[in-house]
Amino acid sequence: MHQRHYYSKRSKRRPVSDINIVPYIDVMLVLLMVFMITTPLLNQSVKVQLPKAKTKTIKIADQKPIVVTVNKTGQYYLSIAKNPKAALNQQQLNTIVSSAMAQAKTNHVTRHVYVRGDSHASYGDIVKAMATLQSAGADHVGLVTQPTS
Repeated sequence: MHQRHYYSKRSKRRPVSDINIVPYIDVMLVLLMVFMITTPLLNQSVKVQLPKAKTKTIKIADQKPIVVTVNKTGQYYLSIAKNPKAALNQQQLNTIVSSAMAQAKTNHVTRHVYVRGDSHASYGDIVKAMATLQSAGADHVGLVTQPTS
C-alpha cells in the first residue's frame, strides 16, 4: 500500500504573525476610566480646610488608620464608622473607637489614630475629640495638617 502525501498543495495564505493590540487598548482605556472615577472617592468625603504646617510625612502601617474629622461647626466624623459621612457625638465616637482599639490589641496590631481638624474649628472641639480618643484607648493621637507650599 502506498500512502499519498499532499504536501505539494500548500495553501497560498500565510499565517498572520502580527499581534492584534486593539483589545488590549480597549482594556487599558476601561481601566483608565475606572481609576479616574475611583481616585477622587478614595479621599474622605467630609470636606475640611486643614491647617498648614511644615512637618514630616508619617509612613502608615499595614492597618488602616482611624481618622476622626472635626469640621468647623464642631461635628465629629469617623473613618471606620458604618457611615463615615454621618456626624457622631462623643459617646458614639468613644464606643466605636474603643471597640476598634480593643480588637487591635487582641490581634497584637498597632492602630494609628489621627484627628483632621478644620482650621476654623474650635480648639476646644479638637481637644474634646482627642480626649475622647485617649479615653477610648488610643495612646498616641496625631494631627493631620496640610503641607505648606
